Amino acid sequence: MTNETLVLYSNLSFYSAIVVLTLAMMAFAIDVARAAAGASATKTNARERVPVPAGSSSRTGDPTGSGPTAGTADHAIEPAPRTAAGIAMSTTWLAGTLLVAGVVMRGLSVMRVPWGNMFEFATTGSTVVILTFLTISLTRDLRWLGLFVVGPTLLTLGLAVTVYYTAASQLLPALKSFWLVIHVSVSILAVAFFTIAFSVTILFLVKTWLERIAPDRLSRAQRAVAAALPSSRSLDQTAYGLHVLAFPLWTFTLIAGAIWAEQAWGAYWQWDPKEVWTFVIWVVYAAYLHARATTGWSRQRSAYLALAGYGCVLINFMVVNVFFVGMHSYSGM
Repeated sequence: MTNETLVLYSNLSFYSAIVVLTLAMMAFAIDVARAAAGASATKTNARERVPVPAGSSSRTGDPTGSGPTAGTADHAIEPAPRTAAGIAMSTTWLAGTLLVAGVVMRGLSVMRVPWGNMFEFATTGSTVVILTFLTISLTRDLRWLGLFVVGPTLLTLGLAVTVYYTAASQLLPALKSFWLVIHVSVSILAVAFFTIAFSVTILFLVKTWLERIAPDRLSRAQRAVAAALPSSRSLDQTAYGLHVLAFPLWTFTLIAGAIWAEQAWGAYWQWDPKEVWTFVIWVVYAAYLHARATTGWSRQRSAYLALAGYGCVLINFMVVNVFFVGMHSYSGM
């Protein structure tokens, strides 16, 4: 029995979250632009400092030369308050709350975990991505990353409500197992970490490319982007740490799926397209982690393996689920 009222409110929460995330993305974009412009202006000001002879004063009326500007003729630039960033983070928290409400009401409407089809997987996955980003931001300043997390999440939600939408209904008998909760919940968390790591890896490659160009050959836009991002080393360490967290979760997803398959179908492995691509994802990310520990592999070359791994994640969700016929086809996951 489906509670259509809760379904209606759930859908309304998802649509409201899309609107709020759109506002958050715009605020993050404004913050990045302003931070880049401010950092660029600060660097320009530093290059234009004029030395003042020793013992002289840089300020009229200060014969001792001991004022705050003694020794230089520049004036300190106070960092502008990041109002846009505050608005972006606040609206992202609001969107996260709306997404949680939407997922919970979707589950309550049919009295089961809301992970039975692509729509429910996409909305729950988007929720976990946003919550993961917000949780990490409690201990680290990730405002520079917000635009690149909210953007893909908005795209996923847009696909969920337009292309993948499925009416709320009861699970098919094969999905009524406690392994659904274990297998799919860990899978969603792993994909959330992979998604954030993907965004950070892209930014790492961009920053690395900009650092290799002589400063005087950078355009104004390129200098602004370079100034707005953390160092390439910091970005690389962040991406690597996220992959280290995600890989064991995906390993568990693969193992739990095999155990569930044995209970449901009588065999641990049947070369189902979903099983194959889950294993392909595991192999590619294992290659990435191995490359990071292998002498002779640069961080940039390793990063390309990480991007290939996320490409496999996208194929697994957007291609295999839609165009491949297999034993997972009934679930849409």
